[in-house]
Amino acid sequence: ALLIMVMATSAVSGVSRLNLKVGEEIYACNRGEACPYQTLSLAPVKCTCGRDLVKAKVVKVEKGIAYLQAPGWENPRPFKTVGKYACACGPKCKCTVISQKLGKCPCGKEMRPVKQ
Repeated sequence: ALLIMVMATSAVSGVSRLNLKVGEEIYACNRGEACPYQTLSLAPVKCTCGRDLVKAKVVKVEKGIAYLQAPGWENPRPFKTVGKYACACGPKCKCTVISQKLGKCPCGKEMRPVKQ
């Protein structure tokens, strides 16, 4: 199992930034660039858009962007690693979800804006 280091920099108790490294695995929305939420999570939950996240591997990292590759994806897809919104379920939250658009966290709580 790969260890994913997460740095909390949020106005809420959730995580707003994922510090990913090449070779790590994370869950991402299967819609990729077509999904305006660009949801990333450390857990296999549903995207803020309601679809299942898929396990993807980090193949490249640039400032604020991780390129992910998942089974069935022809090419790596870019995902922002700094969320505009994070799950507001508190410090013991197991969702560890960031999103680029406001919506519901997979645990049912509302996402909250984060301070960058």
